Amino acid sequence: MMPQELKKAVVLHSGGLDSTTVLAIAAREGFEPCAMTFIYGQRHIRELEAARSIAVHMEIRHRIEVDVTPGIFTGSALTGDREIPLNRSEKEIGEGIPATYVPARNLIFLSYAVAWAESLGSHDIFIGVNAIDYSGYPDCRPEFIKAFEKAANLATKEGAEGRRISLHAPLISMSKAEIIRAGVSLGVDYSLTHSCYDPSPEGIACGACDSCLLRIKGFREAGLADPITYLKRSEQ
Repeated sequence: MMPQELKKAVVLHSGGLDSTTVLAIAAREGFEPCAMTFIYGQRHIRELEAARSIAVHMEIRHRIEVDVTPGIFTGSALTGDREIPLNRSEKEIGEGIPATYVPARNLIFLSYAVAWAESLGSHDIFIGVNAIDYSGYPDCRPEFIKAFEKAANLATKEGAEGRRISLHAPLISMSKAEIIRAGVSLGVDYSLTHSCYDPSPEGIACGACDSCLLRIKGFREAGLADPITYLKRSEQ
């Protein structure tokens, strides 16, 4: 008897800590993860190299890179000339919408994910959004995830014919430390991941942007050593 083929699930994968953990979670839940990575004019293009390396390491069979016209995402520090906020306190990180917000990014990325899922015959999409240790992005909130799932089922042939599309956000209520512990238990190699918004030309993490600070805090609270190198490591 031939082994039963696993159900496919589209996973939004940037190459960062959270989305790589989600790849492992999707596999643990019995899916074959299909990784979707975006090129959208981001300054931290180093994350694409990480995503490619991780896909090879995790033996991801189905992977696609979507090149979104960079001119769509203007006005963000991640895609333009605005300064990346550095050395912010936990209080500052948790207040307001930062300069690194990219206009409607997850709304657009998830729309692509739904299209690919329908094409693959998949009814499951995974995204690594988090509403606990995050930088104030409105498209990381549970309300958005719930609303998008409803829209996806209204807008697609699969949904209209009763084959429900499910949007999974397994990290939504986890702290960064909890995410890291979960990933380690699943064998995630965090040395391959890239989280920094403002890396050096050599791709070394700055250690001072919001993303680095949240990552450093997460590993510290998890009681584990962060395997990547930083130009300047925060002791907050």
